[in-house]
Amino acid sequence: MSEGKPYIRVAAGLIFDARGRLLLGQRPDGKVWPGWWEFPGGKIEAGESVEQALVRELDEELGIQATRVYPWVVYMHEYPKTVVELSFCQVTAWKGEPTGREDQALDWVDPAQIRLDESDHPIGPGGASLLPAAMAPLRWLRLPTHYRLSQIQRPDRLDGWLAHLRGELLRGLRLVQFREPAWTGSPAALHAAFQATVALCRQYGARCLINSVHPHAWWAEADGVQLRAGDARHVLQQDQRPPGWLGVSAHNLADLACAAELHADFVVLGHVLETPSHPGQTPLGWAGFKQLAAQAGRPVFALGGQSAATLDTARLHGAHGVAALRGPLFQTP
Repeated sequence: MSEGKPYIRVAAGLIFDARGRLLLGQRPDGKVWPGWWEFPGGKIEAGESVEQALVRELDEELGIQATRVYPWVVYMHEYPKTVVELSFCQVTAWKGEPTGREDQALDWVDPAQIRLDESDHPIGPGGASLLPAAMAPLRWLRLPTHYRLSQIQRPDRLDGWLAHLRGELLRGLRLVQFREPAWTGSPAALHAAFQATVALCRQYGARCLINSVHPHAWWAEADGVQLRAGDARHVLQQDQRPPGWLGVSAHNLADLACAAELHADFVVLGHVLETPSHPGQTPLGWAGFKQLAAQAGRPVFALGGQSAATLDTARLHGAHGVAALRGPLFQTP
């Protein structure tokens, strides 16, 4: 970031209605960047928390009282004349009807339908662009909130894994990681299990990432790579970012810094709660998780003791979603 520019802290709300549409506001004449679309919000005043600032700003701008606010990502963006620290939050419940109280136009859009212009700027309603800082969160919104990690371990358990995976895919699972560090079969059987997992995911329009514990030659067959913390540092030294979606496993600030340098799409942070895979190791706990997640600069999945039952708690502590080896990711009907 350039020195000498004014530094501004902003709370920005990604407001979603029951249909999953996103509310955008168009900056009126007389303001900087007039006519550009943006996420509602405004400056954080001295002594305010992010949530307090956002609730106040949404009341002043839109006449609504936000009642469900999830902290999401704190993101730095440098404009020509300012450096802005954007604390993005997702808002899913409020009282009142959004109204442009500052003479700004409002529109509800499907985030999946927002396209880019020739300069890779997102285009809002009527063909006007969104502010440049909107580019990153729009990509992050393509990430689902549920992340399933495989735990097959033996060739004779492959059919059971695929049946379970199919059930979750039918229920909406769209992000899977093939991760088999304890595989007891042959390398050929492991590769076949990986290929079967990828094929099933693609059948349902889901992405399958491969963990970096597996051969580099396999990575191109997946939709991206989940780097272990140590592997992420090695990849950074080699200056060879893997193609596709990139996740980085993190446990501390150093790991988060490495993920940032790699421009990772997301981070998996843990372990949050006690889990059988980390016996005797002290978990981060929700307070520790929240503190680290706020410094990630990108979406964070909570890992360790996670399931559908912890998703809301995770989001209230800054998680984008939850990643799980064992826990059910969807509530039983």
